[in-house]
Formats: sequence, structure tokens, C-alpha cells
Amino acid sequence: MAVTIKDVAALAGVSPSTVSRTCSNNPSISEETKEKVRRAMAQLGYEPNFQASNLATQNSRAIGIILPVSEKEAYENSFYLEAIRGISQYCNQRQYINTVITGKDEEEILKVVKTMTRSGQVDGFIVLYSRQKDPVIDYLYGEGLLYVLVGKAYQFANQTVYIDNDNLLAGQEATEYLYEMGHRKIGYIGSDSQLLFSADRKSGYQLALSRFGLPLKPEYCAEVYSVSTKGSDPIRRLLSQEDRPTAVMVSDDILAVALERVCMEIGLSIPEDLSIISFNNSLFARLTSPQLTSIDVNSLQLGMEAASQMINHIENPNLLATKIIVPHSIIERDSCRAL
Repeated sequence: MAVTIKDVAALAGVSPSTVSRTCSNNPSISEETKEKVRRAMAQLGYEPNFQASNLATQNSRAIGIILPVSEKEAYENSFYLEAIRGISQYCNQRQYINTVITGKDEEEILKVVKTMTRSGQVDGFIVLYSRQKDPVIDYLYGEGLLYVLVGKAYQFANQTVYIDNDNLLAGQEATEYLYEMGHRKIGYIGSDSQLLFSADRKSGYQLALSRFGLPLKPEYCAEVYSVSTKGSDPIRRLLSQEDRPTAVMVSDDILAVALERVCMEIGLSIPEDLSIISFNNSLFARLTSPQLTSIDVNSLQLGMEAASQMINHIENPNLLATKIIVPHSIIERDSCRAL
């Protein structure tokens, strides 16, 4: 099996990005560290990948921001807009520029990332999502490139810098909020469970039900991949049950808006017939009628923390991978009522 940059990093006791910068003789790496890395390379017979190490040779002071593959709705989601605003604000203060990377599928995004890497256009990447078995993360990690994840790391957790909320706790607290209002038939609507934030919020919902001795009913849970008309079908099925939920925890404000629309179409009143608590505390939560009770995940701070960690690791490449949890809070409005 071919020797990789990770093998060299493990033997030398440094990060893969430090090995990459050593290959390019980057002045930010001390001579002592360079010598240690070079000894490990010689011992293992490692041949540097100069295309990958080219990322570290450029003093570009630029950061790539990678959005998830999605339909149009994702680019209208205020979570991403607020996170990008936080990244931009911090980068402006430190005189770094940033560029947004997206595409219609993972292959297109990966192609852009590889092109930017090989041309040395950026110093590192901020990935604004976390999902299972992501080829973009596989590439970044495999090539020893610097990246910061907004969301919990699914793979390479000990070597990954990531910024996240405690989404499991937030999902649990949102469900407990409904329970404390007297609801015992509590449903859940979430986005793609391959996205770790949604999976964790659902796990928090399940933990809360278990804590209170409530049954976990599969028919009370709906997964919605799009808020288009067709995407409303799982919501309709959930609400059309004879013994339907009296309250629903929703993993995103956009999905909560879709839920409100379906309620209006089938003649359910909010909060009289159905209480709703959602996530992100976005503009959507404030524009609906009634306004949504929502968990504020502090998207702006998530972005600023991601940019801060990225620049710290660019300028201090020997830093260990950092994990930062940004707090959340419940913003109470009018979409929930006590039974």
C-alpha cells in the first residue's frame, strides 16, 4: 500500500497540513519541525504530492467556503447566509478574502475544490455542513489539506477542526419544552438524516420521549428532502392520521413554514390544533403568522468561530485540532400553546 501524507504525519507527530507545508518549505514551519518531518518522509519512502502541497505554498490569504449539494432552497436558507456573513466579517478584520463554492452534485463541487487546491488559490476550506460518507471531506483529509467543519465530524473526528451546536441537547430541550406545555403526542419533522445536525436533533427528540416514558411512534416522524409541493407529502401523511400529534418539533424553520402551509390547506389552526417549535430563529420564523417559537443556534457566531479557527490554523500550523460548541437558546413566540 502506498505511503500517504497521513502516515508521515503520524510518524512525525504533526498534522497532515504541517507535512504539506514542509514539502513546500513554507516559512511558517520551524526548521526543527521540518527536519523531523523530512526524517519521517525518508524513513517511510514518501514521495511528496506537489499538487496537494501547492495549497500551502501560496500566500493567498484566501479561504474557500463549501456549501452542501442541494436544490435552490438551500441557497435561500438563512442559516448558510448568516454563517457566511459571520465568516466574511471575521475575514475582513484579518484581511483575508473568501469565495463560495457550490455545485449541482458532489462531483462538481469536488472538481472545483481540486482545481482551487492545485492552483493554490486558497489557504484552506470551511465546509458549511457535515454529512455521512462525504467524498469532499475524504479528499481534503486524504490530501492533508486544511479544512474547518461547521457541524460535528462524522469521520476523522480527532484530526478535524469543527464548530458546532450541541444538536442532540437542543433537540431534547425542544421536545421537553412541548412536554412541559402538556403535550404527550409529539411528532418530529426533519431534513435528510444523512446530515448530522438533523440526525442529532432527531436523536434528542427520541431521548426526550424515552425520558418521559412516551412511546416512539415511527408514524409520528417524517423526513422531508425538499419543501416543494411534492416534498409536502410526508407532512400531509403525518397530519392526516386519526390520532395525529398535537405538537411537532421541526429541524429547520423552512420546514416549519412548509408545515404551516399544509396546516392552512387542511384546516388546522396554529397553535390551537398544532403547536410547532423549530430551529434557526431565522427571518422565516418572524415572518410567519403566527410567529414561530424557534431554537436560535447563533449562525453568525458559528461562522465567525469557523473563520477564527481557520485563520489560527493557517498562521499556526502546529495547532491541534479544536472542537468548539456554540450555545443555543429557545426564542418563545406564538406557535406553541399549553394543553
